[in-house]
Amino acid sequence: MISVIIPVFNEIGSLPELMDQLRKVLHIYKKWEILFVDDGSTDGSTEFLNDLSRKDENVTLIQFHRNYGKSAALAEGFKCAKGEYLITMDADLQDDPAEIPNLMKKLEEGFDLVSGWKKDRKDPISKRFPSKIFNYVTRIMTGVKIHDFNCGLKIYRKAVIKTLDLYGGRHRYIPALAGHYKFRISEIQVNHRSRIHGVTKYGGSRLFHGFFDLISIIFMNRYTQQPLHLFGFFGLFCGLASLTVELYVIGKKIFFGHSFYEHLALMLFGAMFFILGLWFFSIGLIAEMITRGAQEKESRVKQII
Repeated sequence: MISVIIPVFNEIGSLPELMDQLRKVLHIYKKWEILFVDDGSTDGSTEFLNDLSRKDENVTLIQFHRNYGKSAALAEGFKCAKGEYLITMDADLQDDPAEIPNLMKKLEEGFDLVSGWKKDRKDPISKRFPSKIFNYVTRIMTGVKIHDFNCGLKIYRKAVIKTLDLYGGRHRYIPALAGHYKFRISEIQVNHRSRIHGVTKYGGSRLFHGFFDLISIIFMNRYTQQPLHLFGFFGLFCGLASLTVELYVIGKKIFFGHSFYEHLALMLFGAMFFILGLWFFSIGLIAEMITRGAQEKESRVKQII
């Protein structure tokens, strides 16, 4: 069974045509469902989708109380989806439903996640340029070699979405999150269309916040199991800085006859670094103990054959 998950926020102009295009594509599959996640729409999208879900048994509407963001919408869609194959796409008609068979074909080559790549992107430069920077930095920092992390059009095996913990802006980094669990990831070029209806929800703050989400994900991926490695590094750095400062002051005292009072500020600076180093080590040890408890509850087994 195929589940198509579509977050919706004020897209009433696109929804009727989107539904027509989806039906034309999905009829070739035996079992399919479409889950629209209404993320607090106020333009009539909710009423349209409510009516649609009552008339079509293949359509489900998940309605939020208010706008929670795309990550929350996808997470809820994943939770409610019944299919073994899950497809995500945007509701603004810029993602082409006709690409669904191509995504499925690529997935059947043995991949767990296939992402679309909007190589010929039909967006203004105000969106394309920040996106290129975002994708380049993310590719370098995560090691996942795809071109378009934030493309809404993706297909997943259900095993992948079971590992995802989506909140904030983490939906942009789903390939990086999946890569952490060694899932096989690929991409294909997909048709991208200009926006005809509605207005973009993109803003400059999304790029700014996105980099903080990236730092969070890198930390969680690399140091969740061994947090002392990170905090210990900072603790060691502070300890060495403290030792260097104190040795400098002692050297001035021994070889040049300076009094400690002359270098009181430096001595206090060194003492501060020493205390900071102890603090980092303490935080690291506490984090290690918390992690140890979490590891005992975490399921590590992918499958038993």
